Amino acid sequence: MSLLHHETEEELDDAARGESFTKGTSHVLWASLAAAVVVTVAISIYVVAGEKPPPATGEILEVWTHSMHTTTPGFDANGVPMPQETFDQLLVFTRVRLHNQSKQPLFMHQILTNATMDDGIHSSYAAMPSDYAQVFIAYPELAQWHSTGLSPEATLNPGQTEEGTFVSSFRLSKEQWEKRKGLNFTFAFRYQPTLTLTPQVAATER
Repeated sequence: MSLLHHETEEELDDAARGESFTKGTSHVLWASLAAAVVVTVAISIYVVAGEKPPPATGEILEVWTHSMHTTTPGFDANGVPMPQETFDQLLVFTRVRLHNQSKQPLFMHQILTNATMDDGIHSSYAAMPSDYAQVFIAYPELAQWHSTGLSPEATLNPGQTEEGTFVSSFRLSKEQWEKRKGLNFTFAFRYQPTLTLTPQVAATER
């Protein structure tokens, strides 16, 4: 056998071995991709199965507003004279239904009305039930729309559904309010995630 022939056979053997190595690498690559897909699917199933439903759900049933032009008294709580202040004020009344779908009581500690305006988000705390009732005494023209109030500190027992109305106040004119870009309400519970609700009903003026 000549030296030339011997070298040619070695080259052919090396080429064959290279092809074999390439095929082996391809199989490993496909096996790795398949394993990665299986792991990804398994993680997704685990995450979805492990997700818990929110402890509270709810629905905004009604939103209505009442605008007014307010002038402060010319004296403070002690009767000391002070400059009067005039400003536009808007009362936002919201009727909501909340449901506790967890297995433990939910302790609410605040409600916020959030209006998105041109200059950012304006937020106002909901009034306590005593202040809510006082609104209808101060403005008797609203008495016909007086309904059961909802306390920002209400407790919802497991499986309980609570429905009521709360009021928030903004220093905005009717014209400014009508230019809002968004509106939602946040219900904060102690040691639980906050519930945010966006109304699916239009806000009306009364």
